[in-house]
Amino acid sequence: MSFLDFEKPIVELENKLKDIKQMSEAGSKKINMAPEINKLEQKLQKMKEDVYKNLSAWQRVQIARHPHRPYTLDYIRMITTDFMELRGDRLFADDLALIGGFATIEGRRVMAMGHQKGRDTKENVMRNFGCAHPEGYRKAIRLMRLAGKFRVPIVVFIDTPGAYPGVGAEERGQAQAIAENLRDMLDIDSPIIATVIGEGGSGGALGIGVADKVLILQNAYYSVISPEGCASILWRSALKASEAAEALKLTGEDLVKFGIVDEIIPEPPGGAHRAPEQVAEALTKSIVKYIDELSVLPPEKLKDKRYNKYRSIGEFNEK
Repeated sequence: MSFLDFEKPIVELENKLKDIKQMSEAGSKKINMAPEINKLEQKLQKMKEDVYKNLSAWQRVQIARHPHRPYTLDYIRMITTDFMELRGDRLFADDLALIGGFATIEGRRVMAMGHQKGRDTKENVMRNFGCAHPEGYRKAIRLMRLAGKFRVPIVVFIDTPGAYPGVGAEERGQAQAIAENLRDMLDIDSPIIATVIGEGGSGGALGIGVADKVLILQNAYYSVISPEGCASILWRSALKASEAAEALKLTGEDLVKFGIVDEIIPEPPGGAHRAPEQVAEALTKSIVKYIDELSVLPPEKLKDKRYNKYRSIGEFNEK
């Protein structure tokens, strides 16, 4: 398990504790290492609490990008059964950076979809580092319309630095594809529950994120631009990314205050990659709760509530 810079003291203490436990097990029974082990365990617990309860926005961004963090297919594997992937946008190609298909969550049939990153260089090239092309967004809305036709709830997992900004993507209408998704998702008859599981970057995230309920994992972020991009524009230097992260108010706590996100899904100390099954269990409970809550609403009322939710974002009163 790789670790981040600010986690180095924790990892060093964990390794020391592991070595002492091994020595205790392999050594003579006359040597009682229990007091030393207990002391180190208490010190480790306190250190974890001090570090993970006071994370900065930039540290949360780093955790959101951790290479071992669960991705969309990992959550689909953990919380659904009978996943059947559907491919292609029926216009140009199949985009492997954005996947989707029918699945079942605790007996409820859903359309599950989301951005997918790779675990190694070869897979990242294939998945384009989770940066979808126009065909990815056109595939997504095609699957959403299919789900809406049968009133099948839609479960979305958001995890992308942003939509792919390459020449080919622009030539094939990247901005138009995302804009059409923003418009058409407001008219889908099915409930839509979106969860930001890692990076929620710019229009690439919002292109599949217009939902009735938006959830976010505790160490994920959702922002109009990446901290590095913001720093490059405002300070002419990506080295100011930590300052930009604070200014962008991109953490779950800030987003709940602004009314952009509805619920924060807790993560274990260190992030979702430390106990993925635990996070998946908490996420499943929230998704099922909202599916049951929203599925009883008539389509027109559901769409009106979704429309008003997004129209109200950014409203303020002058005194």
